[in-house]
Amino acid sequence: MRTYYDVQQLLRQFGILIYMGNRLYDIEMSRIELKQVHESGLISTQEYLQAELVLRQEHSRELEYQEKMRKRNG
Repeated sequence: MRTYYDVQQLLRQFGILIYMGNRLYDIEMSRIELKQVHESGLISTQEYLQAELVLRQEHSRELEYQEKMRKRNG
């Protein structure tokens, strides 16, 4: 698992589709749902940790991007 899209596809296997209209919120909700899927025993700890790492990286990138856009737009 390497991308946010991969994590979305993993969640989709369990009928979880997330769209909140803000990518940062989508990533945060994905982390919550991923944790629930793991705690339910539906994915392995390794899958969970890989997906969690991807989500942390994407969250960080999105925060940087939004901050950059805020500075650019005043």
